[in-house]
Amino acid sequence: MPTAIAVTSADLVLPATDPGTPHAAVLPAPGTQSLDASIADMQQLLARFGHVVVVCPTSAPAAVEQRLRAVRSLLESDRIALVRTDLPPLGAAVLARQLRQLAGCDFSPGVLASAARLLAHYIYAGAVLGSVSRLDRVPVSLGSHLKGWLPGAHFAVLAGPTPQIVRLGKGEEHLAGPEFTTELLLARGQLQTDWPTTTLVPRWRIQGAVQETALPEASPAWWGTGKVVEFAAYLPDLPVLYQLVASVRRETCHWCAMELIGDRCGFCGAPLRASAPPDPVARALASSERAHAANTGAHGTDPRALGPGAPPHTARALDSGAHPGAPTVRALP
Repeated sequence: MPTAIAVTSADLVLPATDPGTPHAAVLPAPGTQSLDASIADMQQLLARFGHVVVVCPTSAPAAVEQRLRAVRSLLESDRIALVRTDLPPLGAAVLARQLRQLAGCDFSPGVLASAARLLAHYIYAGAVLGSVSRLDRVPVSLGSHLKGWLPGAHFAVLAGPTPQIVRLGKGEEHLAGPEFTTELLLARGQLQTDWPTTTLVPRWRIQGAVQETALPEASPAWWGTGKVVEFAAYLPDLPVLYQLVASVRRETCHWCAMELIGDRCGFCGAPLRASAPPDPVARALASSERAHAANTGAHGTDPRALGPGAPPHTARALDSGAHPGAPTVRALP
């Protein structure tokens, strides 16, 4: 049964890319639902799916995160993962959809939750703005702030994976785009511009038709203006997403024992513990035992049986305990 993907706003639910993409559970805002009702809803999700991964943007009201943590604490459940993301609203919606796509695969809940940080690095989320004077979520220079007050000035802003801002017009600087095949999703606000489709698409070599969706309710506040056209370039194909996540080495969380990828557990948040260096005493004992076994013929090879034609380095290796072809003995951490 797939892991449940839940979101904190209906704006984070994009149409499925294929019939196999699972639906997302929308968790009502704290102001519209009591704590008891929130607990009951989460209990139903856990009973049906076993584990729940909740996508909650860092831009969401503090009360949203507080409610989620309260529900998890009162249920005393270690099967609820809270995924925070700094992506702007449209980019966060793309991330939630990609997690929904992967939820239908054979990934464990721990891998799925920790994969969110990896996937976010492959989402190029930005916007065209009519002003950057109130933009405070992306680093903006003083000069850009001053130019943002000029009438008619438009800016292209990239929030991630690498923040960048350029003023549109003659001799404009290019936004750093992806070096892999992507599709583009647009959400239009009050700004009238075709720059994403006429300029960005050919520069970034966007494949397929540009998709459009309604502007998320949180976008004007996130970008500091309602004069915005938000965009997100992303990996659309499930096989590519699957290979991306599957290619990363998997570890086991030392705290909650969940499977993870990357350097942090997606469920309990514990960092990956570095492997302890081998104990020098144990390493010395193991070396001594190998040497003793070689000298007494424990490996089935007597150095004296090699004969005069044996390569000198082979005899020396056996004398030193380094038996050719034998597995290396390492001390347990």
